[in-house]
Amino acid sequence: MEVEIKLRLPDAAAHRSLSSYLSPHLRRTHAQRNLFFDAAARTLAAATAALRVRLYGTDDLAPSRAVLALKRRPRIDAGVSRVEEVEEPLDPALALACAADPARLGAVDSPIVRLVAAEYGVGGIAAPFVCLGGFRNTRNVYELEDEGLVLELDETRFEFGTSYELECETPDPDRVKEVLEKLLTVAGVPYQYSRSNKFACFMAGKFLP
Repeated sequence: MEVEIKLRLPDAAAHRSLSSYLSPHLRRTHAQRNLFFDAAARTLAAATAALRVRLYGTDDLAPSRAVLALKRRPRIDAGVSRVEEVEEPLDPALALACAADPARLGAVDSPIVRLVAAEYGVGGIAAPFVCLGGFRNTRNVYELEDEGLVLELDETRFEFGTSYELECETPDPDRVKEVLEKLLTVAGVPYQYSRSNKFACFMAGKFLP
């Protein structure tokens, strides 16, 4: 179970302000391209599951790495997100091949692909994978050593607009939410509790509340 605090920022100005405030703690920046796979009938989405290939790097033709992930049964309440997640590395060249020919993903030797086939019947001849599309994300990763926290500040670009979100994975969501709320207040950055995840917004084709 992945547990995260998710706080949504209202606009690019808030994102810039928080980026500036956290800059002494910046450790790395990731360029991410996220692609989602399902059957044509949207079998996974109907079961509140998302199968994602994430490619890292600024060159779409030569990603530095790729990760296959399955997320299921998401719940989000007052900025605390809980979702069942399994992930595994994927060869970047194979990831590109699956993006070009989504049905090929069903033949990949992968525990996640086998799980999807066994539990949802997706990926075989009867229900081959199709690519639903996706979105791009720039993620700044910060470390707050005194608090023992790793923060992720996302700028997510959908076809219909851009969203901004601060995330932190933690086994202690009550404490960490309090820490992040205090940090944002001191930084003078407005925020709201996230009430929906990025995949839900992508599937809806619009920003959700």
